[in-house]
Amino acid sequence: MAVYERAMTRPEQGVILCGGLGKRLRPFTDRMPKPMIPCNGKPFLWYLLRQLHEQGVSRFVLLTGYLAEEIEEYFGDGSRWGWQIVYSEGPVQWDTGRRLWESRSLLDARFLLCYCDNFVPFSFGKVLRRHERHGLSLTFMISRKSPGNIAVGKNGIVQQYDKNRSIEVCDFVEIGYMVVERDRTLAFYEQPDCSFSTILQKMAENREISAWLQGDAYHSISDPERWKKTEAYLKPKKVLLIDRDGVINRKAPQGEYITTWEEFEWIAETREAMKSLSENGYSFVVISNQAGIGRGVVSRKAVDEINRRMVEELRRVQIPIEGVYLCPHHWEDECNCRKPEPGLFFKASQDLLLNLEQTFFIGDDPRDCIAAYNAGCRSIYIGDKANLSNLKRRHWPDLVVQDMTGCTKYLIEEMDAIFRNDD
Repeated sequence: MAVYERAMTRPEQGVILCGGLGKRLRPFTDRMPKPMIPCNGKPFLWYLLRQLHEQGVSRFVLLTGYLAEEIEEYFGDGSRWGWQIVYSEGPVQWDTGRRLWESRSLLDARFLLCYCDNFVPFSFGKVLRRHERHGLSLTFMISRKSPGNIAVGKNGIVQQYDKNRSIEVCDFVEIGYMVVERDRTLAFYEQPDCSFSTILQKMAENREISAWLQGDAYHSISDPERWKKTEAYLKPKKVLLIDRDGVINRKAPQGEYITTWEEFEWIAETREAMKSLSENGYSFVVISNQAGIGRGVVSRKAVDEINRRMVEELRRVQIPIEGVYLCPHHWEDECNCRKPEPGLFFKASQDLLLNLEQTFFIGDDPRDCIAAYNAGCRSIYIGDKANLSNLKRRHWPDLVVQDMTGCTKYLIEEMDAIFRNDD
């Protein structure tokens, strides 16, 4: 479920560019438009529209062209899913800029524009705060990639947009989600017949685009190989992220660390809950800060041995562990993997094809709640609610329990709801 953070002018309209030929997906697109490429029995476009709906966008304008009737026949007016859909159809030869221009009478003053072939989890609130802070004509989401087509200044404003990817300093790409101010963006048109990338290039030259960096990987159906990987990513998974010290095992005294397997003491309630969840088809990923390595108190080899024996013991009682991800750095190292930074979450997402929007993290430290928020997933806090008094509202967990047995029923019900929404 989306968490709405503070009052902002949140776009309620999504506009999707879905009129292209999808040449790189031939022969699959010989008889179907690219947005209708099936993923787990549903068109890719369905996943995109559902994602936007969960972020509070309920009205859509689909800018169609190639085999437009296939899209309209499947989605209709969207009422089947609680959406409102209208269509702006144009000839196949229209470029993306022309499609947006011709739909201008249907567009809200502020809307969310998306390409029809990319998918990435995102927090609408974070993007909107960036957009409103800079007050520019457009804010798009970017991902780090080299060679790319975007150069961004330290202030978060796009310095260059190179649609031909010929400039070496460009090490980002736009993902295809963007908050757009309609009138200010349309003012950059000199003629309707153009690619929207040409408009973006002009806007960048005038420093009218701000960028929000998404640390998680984005997924695409632009070619057959990426399509199949995206299909696997979009399939819901019964995988839970969980902290180690203080959740799976007793914490060492403050300032000390678990240095040997003999010091590792199981928390019985957690093992009971993990066993119950595993019997319902769940597996686990451990995400843990281990600053003792960076401080020289314990070796990486010793920590790896503790984790190996922990995983071995859990698997022996049929509790599957998909992986263990740890940060070995000192808290002064300013790495991107020490919680509350989300680096370990993104690494697990990329390795295991986890959609973090559909994933929970279970931790016992207020910083775990912040880490989950930064990663774009939901959280459960184990401990006293009073310990969360200093958390900002947007960082608050979905549930607070005294021990992990208190959240098993909740997790099963919430995850089952995710699976039902995919049926």
